[in-house]
Amino acid sequence: MDIKSGHSSPVMTDSPQMSNPRLTVRQSRPPYSSSSSSAAAATAVSQNNNLLLTVPRKKTGILDDVKANAWLDAMIASSPTPALVNKDNDATTDMTYQEWTVKYPSALTTFEKIMSVGKGKRIALFLDYDGTLSPIVEEPDAAYMSSDMRTAVQNVAKYFPTAIISGRSRDKVYEFVGLSELYYAGSHGMDIMSPEGESLYHKHLSRTVSINEQGKDVNLFQTASEFLPMIDKVLCSLVESTKDIKGVKVEDNRFCISVHYRNVEEKNWTLVAQCVDDVIKTYPKLRLTHGRKVLEIRPVIDWDKGKAVTFLLESLGLNNCEDVLPIYVGDDRTDEDAFKVLRNGPNHGYGVLVSAMPKVSNAFYSLRDPSEVMEFLKALVTWKRSLG
Repeated sequence: MDIKSGHSSPVMTDSPQMSNPRLTVRQSRPPYSSSSSSAAAATAVSQNNNLLLTVPRKKTGILDDVKANAWLDAMIASSPTPALVNKDNDATTDMTYQEWTVKYPSALTTFEKIMSVGKGKRIALFLDYDGTLSPIVEEPDAAYMSSDMRTAVQNVAKYFPTAIISGRSRDKVYEFVGLSELYYAGSHGMDIMSPEGESLYHKHLSRTVSINEQGKDVNLFQTASEFLPMIDKVLCSLVESTKDIKGVKVEDNRFCISVHYRNVEEKNWTLVAQCVDDVIKTYPKLRLTHGRKVLEIRPVIDWDKGKAVTFLLESLGLNNCEDVLPIYVGDDRTDEDAFKVLRNGPNHGYGVLVSAMPKVSNAFYSLRDPSEVMEFLKALVTWKRSLG
């Protein structure tokens, strides 16, 4: 699997509590910066590492009308109103959802059908984190999973190889989940770690063997290490340029940067987009994508969550095998890359979209929210145990 670095201009695509991190990586900078603390954070990093780019306090221009409208439309499209995702919607909306589930049936009501395909096959399970294992919350650093969900994930990992693939940094996801028996892929799969004591090998990617805090060996595969100095600079500049916008949070996800505008007034969303555009427009090796009320800056390489799924299947010796059924559960646009791989690629499997509102997807099945995800995981365990 070749990894290709590109040089095109940044683009916005519109595709459909544990205290210690497992591995200590770049702890000199905070993972989040908000409007109340970002100035101090940026100044400190600048003085220590001389990384801060010069960002004008006053904008020299504004986004032209066409570009501004495109940005705003994309931001609104990826940020559905709370009324649309409420289980207690009116009958009209509920009927629309029922009609939608004809095309994307519930993975719970069709569980026996799914397992009839899975019988006699090795199941590999891939899970997103935010909105899948934990609810979407106003404060990204408070997206904790429940103890019941953690138990469900731990139990399912006893029977199936299980990986969490998230846009968050690998260390941050591990802090939230805290289960050493899982595979973790952070930064949309650009930073992959094996469970302690487990070996991973890949013919196209080199690995690094590291030691976790328990003194156990873990394997790291990092596809974008060369971009880290550049990402550091952009991170510091984004912290500085957005510090006066109330509600903005700039999150360090190691190999990518997330600019959250969930708590920003909608009238200021274009200003957020302007700040991001001003910073990254001189970095053709970085691109801009978006998720649910977040703008994300990533390296321009041929890598995404779908590539991470393929990588893990290859590394585990489960690639292109007729007796393997991969299942990927996720809720965000970035998970569509994984759904597409399982729908159209040689590793045929099932994507399960977590959504309480109708949307077009490459998934085969759906679940409404994290509580249904937990029920699905429990059902997998019960089914496996019934086989003896």
